[in-house]
Amino acid sequence: MRRVLLLRALGLGDFLTGVPAYRAVRAAFPGHEIVLAAPAALAPLAALCDGLDRLLPTAELAPVPWDGPPPDVAIDLHGNGPASHRIVEALGADRTIVYGPEWDEDEHEVARWCRLLELNGIPADPSALGLSPPPGAEPAAIVHPGAASGSRRWPPERFATVAAALADAGHRVLVTGGDAERALAAQVADGLDVLADADLADLAATVAAANLVICGDTGVAHLATACGTPSVTLFGPVSPALWGPPDLPRHKVLWKGGAAGRPGDPHGADPDPRLLAITVPEVLAAASALLDASADVPARG
Repeated sequence: MRRVLLLRALGLGDFLTGVPAYRAVRAAFPGHEIVLAAPAALAPLAALCDGLDRLLPTAELAPVPWDGPPPDVAIDLHGNGPASHRIVEALGADRTIVYGPEWDEDEHEVARWCRLLELNGIPADPSALGLSPPPGAEPAAIVHPGAASGSRRWPPERFATVAAALADAGHRVLVTGGDAERALAAQVADGLDVLADADLADLAATVAAANLVICGDTGVAHLATACGTPSVTLFGPVSPALWGPPDLPRHKVLWKGGAAGRPGDPHGADPDPRLLAITVPEVLAAASALLDASADVPARG
């Protein structure tokens, strides 16, 4: 069997911003098996993406456990450093695709990987971000207070105020989080429903059924984009020009950093000042606008 290996051994948001690239590779190599080397936890989402055939579990910047003959094509969708390049080149593929001096530090993450493919003769559509989660979840307004680093976490007491206001307005509110965020989710929920550490397929179904998602710059924001769910995303310290949703009426971005691309530390311990500049009334106004306009927003997909 002919195979293409894609290396993107990163997190949830990284996986989702790579979806247009996966689809482009699928279209360019229709007779090949498309294999994504990524963390095992992402396998439920990989099964929802028509650009992939299977996920090969691997850790970030670890050698890919490839069996059998070398892949026909190996593509580094992970980064632009020698560490990821060496992993891909070690597979001995007939054709290896990696970034070089064309790398643009200020490019949007979705566009970056589509451009790599375009540079190598593979047409790619950056708007092809959608997934098809299974149905069955109950509609809710999702509040997701967690993020991978403290600099991207809006204060939990502000999320709690937002969640309470939505509940007082008659909405079913669901506070979500990972296993390590159970205490944070419970603090924000204050008696409201909590979904913590769900399988990613279940989380995708929950987000797809939601009326609204409110969160910071984290993987759940990209999941809302992939599911076509209206979202309010609070950005800081990284600009939405680098990681934000497409310019669609169902997505509202709150950002107080001006035109600067990377004004703060995305891995810092403390909330970024630009994130703290976003107020509760601004979040509630954006949420209300999306909920009020939901009947006029184009169909999801």
